[in-house]
Amino acid sequence: MLTGGCDTHVHVIGEAKAYPMVADRHYTPGLADVADLQAHLKRLGLTRAVIIQPSVYGTDNQCLLDALSAMVGHARGVAVLDAPTSTTALQALDAQGVRGIRLNLESAGEHNSAKLQAALQTWAPRLADLGWHLQIYAPLTVTLSCTPLIARFPVPVVLDHFALWNDASCTSPESKCLLDLLARGKIYIKLSASYRSPMKDAQALHAVSQRLLATRPDRLLWASDWPHTNREPGRSPHEVSCYRDIKAESLQHELWQWLPTPEARQQVLIDNPNQLYRF
Repeated sequence: MLTGGCDTHVHVIGEAKAYPMVADRHYTPGLADVADLQAHLKRLGLTRAVIIQPSVYGTDNQCLLDALSAMVGHARGVAVLDAPTSTTALQALDAQGVRGIRLNLESAGEHNSAKLQAALQTWAPRLADLGWHLQIYAPLTVTLSCTPLIARFPVPVVLDHFALWNDASCTSPESKCLLDLLARGKIYIKLSASYRSPMKDAQALHAVSQRLLATRPDRLLWASDWPHTNREPGRSPHEVSCYRDIKAESLQHELWQWLPTPEARQQVLIDNPNQLYRF
């Protein structure tokens, strides 16, 4: 058991009657409640989690907030919000454990640089006083189109799932730009969800993880992406799709490959989440 160890990207899916999903969702996940999450953390020997609002709930964060309450201080949240959300409402969310806003363009297939730039400009000035961050899930080219904005933002930017990077050699112009942002401390990168990465080869992901560790270990996070949402081929958006069958042993193997030393695990699993999410 790694006390204080944090899985920084999980989702909680509640009972459908209590937590209705948006009608225009792209997939339908099954139940994955707080008890399931706690069992998942126990299997990994971790004690904390960051619960990320899934796309199927849109901007209704009630399931997320109820899960944070049930975790009694052992979880933090990243919400999805409408732009008109008031400062008072943001402060209330902060008191309940929310620490950031997710901008998810990838799940909806909205690879639109202008939309991401507009969202960043809307939210960044409002989050600085709260000590929150912006979490981006988008193709790397879309994210890097916002480099001038990210470079001068007063809030951290967190990139999901290896930033959807696809260059194991780390020599492309995009790689150099990403590594520069990381070296300057402008972004965090989550080592997570190898099955979502354009780099399908385990050796490539290992090489990238080591390059990132060598660059800014204090700007890396680890995550499982539990419960491994998926839209099964042939299923309609409103039919329940089974989760990917990702074993705890596989996740632990990746964790030890990407974070091979006790110092790296202390930094990435404990120290960095403590700072970013204010545990």
